[in-house]
Amino acid sequence: MSSACLIIIGNEILSGRTQDLNLAFLGKRMNEIGIRLVEARVIADDFETIINTLNECRNKYDHVFTTGGIGPTHDDITSAAVAEAFGLPLIRDPEAVALLCQHYANAEDLNEQRLKMCEVPEGAILVDNPISKAPGYQIGNVFVLAGVPRIMQAMYEALKERLIPGKPMKSRTIVAFMGEGSLAKGLGDVQNAHSETEIGSYPFIRNGKLGTALVLRGADQDALNEATEAVTELVSGFDVEHFEESSAE
Repeated sequence: MSSACLIIIGNEILSGRTQDLNLAFLGKRMNEIGIRLVEARVIADDFETIINTLNECRNKYDHVFTTGGIGPTHDDITSAAVAEAFGLPLIRDPEAVALLCQHYANAEDLNEQRLKMCEVPEGAILVDNPISKAPGYQIGNVFVLAGVPRIMQAMYEALKERLIPGKPMKSRTIVAFMGEGSLAKGLGDVQNAHSETEIGSYPFIRNGKLGTALVLRGADQDALNEATEAVTELVSGFDVEHFEESSAE
């Protein structure tokens, strides 16, 4: 299965001033096309941190996405850091300039600060931005996208055909109204016997009642079904309310 990593760049995320919405969106979209989002990192708008994180992740995963830091202000340093990470010059892309010229009918509005959004590493392939026109871009296996969720989502729709898809993950969920501690040993045994399927245990409280959601995920439907049967049998050994919940995936 293809792998992916998301690097969320922004001091405003780390300070809590802005809540990231891109991780949930990207995780869901990756799952739909069989790419496993393995890791997500939140890092500051720091030049060396961006370079080091990007170089580590692009050598480790099939796809790397970055969000944030490609706007017009002084603290938008992502593109300069990406160029440095790849050892490439940062250029003002003519196609990107043309796109912004179309967007800003008044030439005075297209100032030097906005033209900064046209700067990309040499050789980068632009990613369309149908909302505000300032593009994202791809360089190697790295996709550099906007941090604003609506724009990031539009960029993703424009680039998704470039990704290397895999076999989509499927899931099933068994809900049991009991504490996960009572299930822990048996659940571990089921996981060991069904290694092709991921089994996660997530405690909750609903209407004042303690329960555990047992989520099984896998690309192989037969293996997933077998593991689900084993988990259901385990839970059935306890005198508790339980049922299979409709999956969100």
